[in-house]
Amino acid sequence: MNTVKKIAIYALLTGAGGLLYSPSTLAGIPIEHWTQASGIQIFLVQSPAIPMLDVQIDFDAGSRRDPADQAGLASVSASMTSKGVLAGAGDGVTEPALDENALSEAWADLGASFGASASSDRISFSLRSLTYPDLLSKATQLAARQLGEPAFPQAIWLRERERLNASIKEANTRPATLTARAFAAAVYGQHPYGFEMTEATLARIEVSDMKALYRRLILPCRAKVTMVGAVNRAQADDLVSQLFSRLPATANAPAPCPALPAVAEVRPLDQAAEQRIAFDSAQAHVLIGQPGFKRDDPDFFALTVGNYILGGGGFVSRLTHEVREQRGLSYSVYSYFAPGLHAGAFTLGLQTRPDQAQQAVQVSRDVVAQFVAKGPTEAELKAAKDHLIGGFPLLLDSNRKLLGNVANIAWNKLPLNYLDTWTQQVQKVSAADIRAAFARKLQPEKMVTVVLGGAS
Repeated sequence: MNTVKKIAIYALLTGAGGLLYSPSTLAGIPIEHWTQASGIQIFLVQSPAIPMLDVQIDFDAGSRRDPADQAGLASVSASMTSKGVLAGAGDGVTEPALDENALSEAWADLGASFGASASSDRISFSLRSLTYPDLLSKATQLAARQLGEPAFPQAIWLRERERLNASIKEANTRPATLTARAFAAAVYGQHPYGFEMTEATLARIEVSDMKALYRRLILPCRAKVTMVGAVNRAQADDLVSQLFSRLPATANAPAPCPALPAVAEVRPLDQAAEQRIAFDSAQAHVLIGQPGFKRDDPDFFALTVGNYILGGGGFVSRLTHEVREQRGLSYSVYSYFAPGLHAGAFTLGLQTRPDQAQQAVQVSRDVVAQFVAKGPTEAELKAAKDHLIGGFPLLLDSNRKLLGNVANIAWNKLPLNYLDTWTQQVQKVSAADIRAAFARKLQPEKMVTVVLGGAS
C-alpha cells in the first residue's frame, strides 16, 4: 500500500479531515452550486489534497415539525435509519436485507461511515469515505440503501424506546437537565423549539409514524447536499444521483415539491418572569434569557462580535470580569445566541452557591442591561475582532469543518462568498453597530430567569 493511501486511511479512521487550505489561501474558497432536475441542490468544494470525501444531506425535517404530543419523532426517525435496510435490487442483483449488525459490519469493512441525526431545524445524513473508486462506489451504493430503504424494524424500535426511557429517567435526576427544560418552556412557550421528548411522547411514536415522516419530508426535491473532497463536479453530480436512486421522484423531473405548512415564529416575551425550583444540590443553576434572532438576520455579525465581548469570550468577557473576577460569585459565566430558522434563545448561564444566587442573578442582569444600553468600549471591540479574525482559519482547517460551514451557507441561503468575506464583515463592525443591534434584539427588562437549587 502506498504512503498516500496509508495516510488517507489513517485520517479517515481517526476522524482527521486533512488540511484543506493554508491561512494565506483562505481568502478564496470556491463553492460550486447547481440544482439537479429532481430539485436536489448541490454545493461542492473540491479538495484534492487527500483522497477523501465528506457529504452532508439536509432536509427540512427537524424537531420543529414534530407534533407536540410526539416530541422526539424527528430524532428517533433519524437514529432508526441505522438499524437495518430492506432487501432490494441493485444493478439487476438481488440484495439481501441487512439488520443493524450486518449494516454496521458492512460500513466497517469499507472503512467508511454513514449516519443521520436531527436538530431543531433539519435531519442531516453524513457520509465519509475514501475516494478510491473501488471503495467510493461501494460506499455510495450502501449509503443509497440506508438513505432510501431504511427498514425501521419494530422490535428494534421497542428496544430503543426502552433505552431512551431509561436515559430520560436518568437525565431527570440532573439539575442541568431540569434547569434547561424549565428555561426552554419559559422562553419558547408553545413553539416547537421548546418541545421536550419525554416518556409520554415516546409512547405515542410508532414505526408507522417514522415511515410517514419519511414519505412526507425525506424527498429529493427537499434536499440540500454539501460535498467537500477529492471529486470534481461531474463526479459529484453522478454520486448524488446514485445516493438518491432509492428514493422516489429521481428518475424524472418531479412536479414542484409539495409545500410544507409554515411553522409559527417564536413569540417575543411580554414581561419578565422568574422561576425558582427547589433542588438538593451544592450549586444553584441559573439561566437567564429570551428569544434572540434568526440566522439570516442582518445583525448577525454585530451580535456575534458583541456577544464575544459580553459573555462568549470566556475569561476575557465582561460577564466573567464582573461576576467571577470582581465578586467571586461563579467559576464560569457565559452567554450565547442560538439562531436558527426561527429566533433561537439568547442564554446567559452560570452556577453559584445557593446563598449567592440572588446576587449573581442581579449582577448578571445589570451587566446585560448596561451592555445593551452603552455597548462595548473601543478596547473591548478591538480585542474581540483580533481574536475572532485570528481564529478564523481554525474553523476551516479540515474537510469536516469546512463541510459544516458550507452546509451552513446552503441551509441558511447565505451568499456563496460568505466565507471569503467573513473577516471583512467582522472587521467593519463598529461599537455603534453592536449597541444598535443589541438594542433591537434584547430587552433586559423582559427576560426570563430560572434558578434551580437550594430552598424554593
